[in-house]
Amino acid sequence: MSSVSTSRRLDELRAPQLDEALSASSIIVQPLGAIEQHGPHLPFNTDLLIADRVATGAVDAVGEQHDVWLLPPLAYTKSNEHAWSSGTIWLSASTLLAVLDDIGRCIAKTPARKLVFLNGHGGNSALVAAANRELRLAHGLMTFLAHPSIPPDQGGHSAAGELGMGIHGGTDETSLMLHLAPELVDMSVATRNVPEQLADNQHVKFGGSVAFGWLSNDFGPDGHIGDPLPATAELGKQLFDGAVKSLGEALGEIAAFELPMT
Repeated sequence: MSSVSTSRRLDELRAPQLDEALSASSIIVQPLGAIEQHGPHLPFNTDLLIADRVATGAVDAVGEQHDVWLLPPLAYTKSNEHAWSSGTIWLSASTLLAVLDDIGRCIAKTPARKLVFLNGHGGNSALVAAANRELRLAHGLMTFLAHPSIPPDQGGHSAAGELGMGIHGGTDETSLMLHLAPELVDMSVATRNVPEQLADNQHVKFGGSVAFGWLSNDFGPDGHIGDPLPATAELGKQLFDGAVKSLGEALGEIAAFELPMT
């Protein structure tokens, strides 16, 4: 009888192992990244790297306990708010929805019934939330949307000096990259770029009750929105460890989650 891979990476299994390794209680994690400009100081692969590292850390920590399996990350997603920048590689909304449906259709052919999208790019969130319901309807999967951390414009944390608007290349994201891949970060060109004129708005602002369409260069030619200057690798380690712990706890709840509820 073939032995099951202990790495918890689904792509490292051989075909005869799949039905032995997976069951109806298995959880599949699909990290979603992006290849998009991140200002002058961070690399294009920031969202991809963070999502993949957090997913890997959480699956390494709780994968055996909760029967979790990791897929390779999806690099190209919906990044058209950065389409103005050469080097950004993005999928249209319709293409990404089709790709997510294709992934769900393929997962539905395995014994696993639970699919988790770990989304490292805030611009994907609304679309993935819509895809979750479509996949539930079309393929009968239980589907989930998680983030390494909730984006500030969706109610997540932002450093105090960013006035709640550190949504792209700011303190936290830069700190994570200083921890995970400092060789890819150039702090000598990092600058503060916070749209302070929005801070006093009650409704129309990032994270406010009234959302608005925007492109990243609407807030300046460098394309980042936040303040990377206070970022440190030490803060990045705290954020990374917290993200891994939080996702591990969420996977425990997902393991116990069942639909339909009767």
